[in-house]
Amino acid sequence: MAVTDPIADMLVQIKNASRAKLSRVRIPASNVKREIARVLRENGYISDYKLVRDKKQGILIIYLRYIDGKKPVITGIKRVSKPGRRVYVKANEIPRVQDGLGIAILSTSQGIMSDIEARRKKIGGEVLAYVW
Repeated sequence: MAVTDPIADMLVQIKNASRAKLSRVRIPASNVKREIARVLRENGYISDYKLVRDKKQGILIIYLRYIDGKKPVITGIKRVSKPGRRVYVKANEIPRVQDGLGIAILSTSQGIMSDIEARRKKIGGEVLAYVW
């Protein structure tokens, strides 16, 4: 079955794996997915990620992070901009997720970044997802 929204598929796999208390999740790789994983690692939501090359597109292995080895750091993920409905924001309209306890992941003209970094650089873009 073809996946129409690979980013949403990635986010759901991460959420389900963290709820099942798995140590890692394997996802088909792409540049956008790798950049989303980089933003999640920089903000402390995952411990690390690794790209494994194969003869096709590669596999992105995401290592999940837990508090005291029990409670997942990622308690929720929501896909915002979808293929059927794109959501764009200006720099002064970037939403605050869970009153600043979560992050919004944005795709900007300068690459994929968190809402904190986009506010600092004063650039808007497409809101890909919320993570808290």
